[in-house]
Amino acid sequence: MSGARNFLAKSPANSPRPRRLGAGAAVLAGLLLVPAGAQSATRPVPRRSVAHQVAIHQVVSRPHVYLMRGLLNIFSLGMDQLAAQIQSHGIDAGVYNHTFADFIVARVVQMYRAGDHGPYMLVGHSLGADAVMGMAQELNAQGVPVALVIPVDGTGSSLAPRDVACVINLTQRKYAYMRPGVGFHGVLDNVDFSGDPGIDHLTIDKSPRVQAEALRYVLETAHAEACRPGGASPIVARHETPRQVPAAKIAAPKVATPAKTASPALRPGLAG
Repeated sequence: MSGARNFLAKSPANSPRPRRLGAGAAVLAGLLLVPAGAQSATRPVPRRSVAHQVAIHQVVSRPHVYLMRGLLNIFSLGMDQLAAQIQSHGIDAGVYNHTFADFIVARVVQMYRAGDHGPYMLVGHSLGADAVMGMAQELNAQGVPVALVIPVDGTGSSLAPRDVACVINLTQRKYAYMRPGVGFHGVLDNVDFSGDPGIDHLTIDKSPRVQAEALRYVLETAHAEACRPGGASPIVARHETPRQVPAAKIAAPKVATPAKTASPALRPGLAG
């Protein structure tokens, strides 16, 4: 009998270890049976609000000016000079070769459809002048109104597209006057510089007089003083006969120049 008692005393069922294990299992079972709401109450889980989870991007409309160079990217450096003047007034301006016309059109269409409604302005010299007239036509075909187009001494005459607010043609070639196209109801002005002996096809884009005329229109358009696209304000049709402007008649832009600061670096134009 003593042997049996000793055996029972040493058996696993009567040892203290199984009792401790049993108590631990009971506690674990109790935790597993705690309601989900009680668990979250004991351990708060941080929750992100919807405002933090979804980023809202608001597109702001602002003026954009695209300046197109002509042949070989070396004869239209007046576009770079004009772009620097535009940028000094805090307006976005970039210079490109005329061969990048389709690239610019695609970019403008994308921005417009994303909510940036400009105004969009196109300026070009020589083949670049031809390009901006074609770009305005293509943008209109894709539903993008253009505020201002300034061809500078293009190689021929073109039609002003329907949804362009202003076409200001600066030229010294009488055969390169612009004409209103079907449905055009904006402002069309052919400015003839042929009477100035210092201006020819290779110098017209660099002429301070021509640049001052172009800059004036860009600044007025950027500040919503003229050339409002898309019916933003009524524009009386003004298809002027070609006018010659003596040097004394072209004044500096009327828009106040901001305090002198370092002009932003001109973005390099794409090679043509």
